[in-house]
Amino acid sequence: MEEILDNPNVTVIDVRETFEFEDGHYEGAINIPLGTIPNNLDKIKSMNQPIVVYCRSGNRSGMALTLLKQAGIQEVYNGGGIMQMLQYASR
Repeated sequence: MEEILDNPNVTVIDVRETFEFEDGHYEGAINIPLGTIPNNLDKIKSMNQPIVVYCRSGNRSGMALTLLKQAGIQEVYNGGGIMQMLQYASR
């Protein structure tokens, strides 16, 4: 995951709810809550790839990964939970 996050073109999407995102997030992440992903597919498709999605524990980001792959986005990865993402950032 470190190699993907080091890519200067990476887009990081936090799929938690807005109030969770506002409480703290991975630096540079964009907040698109899981429930709004279907309505934002065109926007997400136009974003730089690779795309890394994360949430609180990795469950919602796993669902987001499935939705994005079904929509034809190939280079998408599950970053897991916020704590894992912050550990990547602190290395």
